[in-house]
Amino acid sequence: MRRRRLLAAAGCCVGLSAAGCTGDGPTADAESADRDDAESPQEPTEGSDEGGAEDASEEDLAPAWPSGSYAGYDTTRVSVETAEGEALGTLEAAVARTPDEKYLGLSDAESLPENAGMLFVYAASDRRSFVMRRMDFGIDIVYADGDGVISTIHHAPAPGPEEDGNDQVYPGEGRYVLEVPYDWTTDRGVTTGDVLALEV
Repeated sequence: MRRRRLLAAAGCCVGLSAAGCTGDGPTADAESADRDDAESPQEPTEGSDEGGAEDASEEDLAPAWPSGSYAGYDTTRVSVETAEGEALGTLEAAVARTPDEKYLGLSDAESLPENAGMLFVYAASDRRSFVMRRMDFGIDIVYADGDGVISTIHHAPAPGPEEDGNDQVYPGEGRYVLEVPYDWTTDRGVTTGDVLALEV
């Protein structure tokens, strides 16, 4: 695997995903559409160490993640750094690659451990949207381009008691979309222009 630094730019989305899932349902048009159209048609996606800068040890990185519906997913360590290379935080991410995995997103999860997340991997940077469909908890949704540069960060609260989350749409542009626990980015001082360092 090759280490990548991701950079992302904000924008409106063409396809939608659920928080943890992409907006549209699975399609045969896999690579670019699988991210944006991984959920139901035209629906967006949903679904730490408090100090941030210190590197988490292997044991500290979400030992119980991925689990349940996600137990068979590939995983990767994702580090967030400033443009100057200062470490802000590290987590273990389940990797969503297929249209079905992208559509499901984090909708089957009851919660997300502190240093855990889900990384959606696309063939190229594009405009897309994620929604909070069937989510039980809030998340941060981070868009990054093919170089790992972060362009957009959304703080997506859990849907209300009478809501299904489909109306909570979070657009952006990127090749990678990272979902982490709610306010994980705020707690570590992560902002646009920072970089995701990962292997996929």
